[in-house]
Amino acid sequence: MEKYEELRKLILEGEEDFQKFYAKGNQAAGTRVRKRMQDLKNLAQEIRVDVIEVKNSRATSK
Repeated sequence: MEKYEELRKLILEGEEDFQKFYAKGNQAAGTRVRKRMQDLKNLAQEIRVDVIEVKNSRATSK
């Protein structure tokens, strides 16, 4: 659940930059949005790997 909370935090913290880029046309905010999206992608991959590991460990313990 720690990774889930980290994911939520990244999304919520990025809201302001999304608004600045899309609604106000702030180009620097667009750079921050792209960086945050890359961070989200990396975190999502970590979560996917973790889910697979937990699933496999549960299957072998049965």
